[in-house]
Amino acid sequence: MSRYCVIIPTFNNSGTIAAVVERALKVCPDVIVVNDGCTDNTESELCGFDIKVLTHERNSGKGKALKTGLEYACRNGYTHAITMDADGQHFPEDIPALTGMSHEHPDCIIVGCRNLTSENMPRQNTFANRFSNFWFRLQTAQKLDDTQSGFRIYPLDALYGMGLLTSRYEAELELLVFAAWHGVQVEMVPVRVWYAPAGERVSHFRPFRDFFRISVLNTLLCFGALFYGAPAALVRKIKHKSHG
Repeated sequence: MSRYCVIIPTFNNSGTIAAVVERALKVCPDVIVVNDGCTDNTESELCGFDIKVLTHERNSGKGKALKTGLEYACRNGYTHAITMDADGQHFPEDIPALTGMSHEHPDCIIVGCRNLTSENMPRQNTFANRFSNFWFRLQTAQKLDDTQSGFRIYPLDALYGMGLLTSRYEAELELLVFAAWHGVQVEMVPVRVWYAPAGERVSHFRPFRDFFRISVLNTLLCFGALFYGAPAALVRKIKHKSHG
């Protein structure tokens, strides 16, 4: 039987975290927040909620926060983890659309794909996303319209590369690629997205540094695809034909 939890990594999102958690609890009773070294009043905002809070003493990056949450979920009997951001861009009310697809494809990673032309979508995010989408398809032979979306469902027994997980935003791309190399398929579900006006937006995405890190990762993953991903896919294809 499938057992789902919601994992929300957060760093200094005190203005939005309470509302995100409250809305998530209405559709999923098991919510895990990873406090990634917050220095604002996030801790007090979470008081009163019946949730699990995991705390990093200092900020370690979104990738590390995701790893902490995913490892906790694995240890505590969950079969699937729904991940979403703490800044309010995702609609927790869209979780049933993702879980519906997950019930149909329980072994697949489900990605909530945003409309990249939505109002207030940061231009640098759109460029980085399309850049990663192209390389993801080249590295995995799978098409995905939003490789940068943090709104996903992971089947926990199909996560690969956790030990290599990078520390920041590029970690989400890494998880997708390693899973695809092991034969895990990715399914897409359209979801809504909301971005606060530029003056009100709290973002820890650093356009130059994070885009550079994503570019370096994509270079390494291309070599990995050549020497590991493609041969592994060929072996799976041969095995499938022999069993057929």
